[in-house]
Amino acid sequence: MPARRTGRLAMQERRRLIRELVAAHEHCSVADLAARFHTSPVTIRSDLAALEASGSVMRTHGGVLAARDSDEVPLSRKRTLHLAEKMRIAEAAAAMIEPGDIVLLDSGTTTAEIAKRIRAMRFDALTVITNALNIATLLANVPRLRLIMPGGVLRSSSLSMSGPQAEAALGTLQADRLFLGVDSLDPAIGLMTPDVHEAQLNAQMIRISRQVVAVTDSSKLLKRNLSVIGPIDEVDLLITDTAADPDCVAAIRARGVDVLLK
Repeated sequence: MPARRTGRLAMQERRRLIRELVAAHEHCSVADLAARFHTSPVTIRSDLAALEASGSVMRTHGGVLAARDSDEVPLSRKRTLHLAEKMRIAEAAAAMIEPGDIVLLDSGTTTAEIAKRIRAMRFDALTVITNALNIATLLANVPRLRLIMPGGVLRSSSLSMSGPQAEAALGTLQADRLFLGVDSLDPAIGLMTPDVHEAQLNAQMIRISRQVVAVTDSSKLLKRNLSVIGPIDEVDLLITDTAADPDCVAAIRARGVDVLLK
């Protein structure tokens, strides 16, 4: 990357320029960015952490890549993104669960936060169905909780099971409430995910559930992805955070979906 003098830029302006450079060059190194902006690698790493948290870029060892809507972020990294928002969303979702419910928890970091709250709740009886290994581990020793896993083929990037076996197993079950985590949501297109098999399994989850609650932070709104799970009007309630785009929220509500902002 050719160097040019930029002087001491304000933080937001520097981050805006970094975003543009990464989009243009696909990949930039920390060393190149530090030299270009006449600042320290520590400052650049801080900038990249903030940009990654906003979903603008994806960090790699020693550098950064441009983020695309279809890129699947590893679960280990997802856990750290928008954590405060996910915790508020999970709190609101868990408050909907009633004793005796059959709850279906999709894989994902927001649904994992719901599982953590279920661990702290006391029910005389509760059934949880999940395709996620990490969620099953969280709930495996909860008293008076019956845990059901549908099986299938493991996706290591999301620790989730999917495929024909999982779909067939879910086809024999029913759920009172589905908490569905999505990677992308567009009012005009619907709910989306990067994996075709997971999209098919999510569609099956919707079919067997009396109530469908989508749980996702606002960074996933108005983004697109490879595989469509289903149209937005298959969702009864969307729980997201207060940073959600107002026009997007209005468009979702116009399709008959309730939206709760936390």
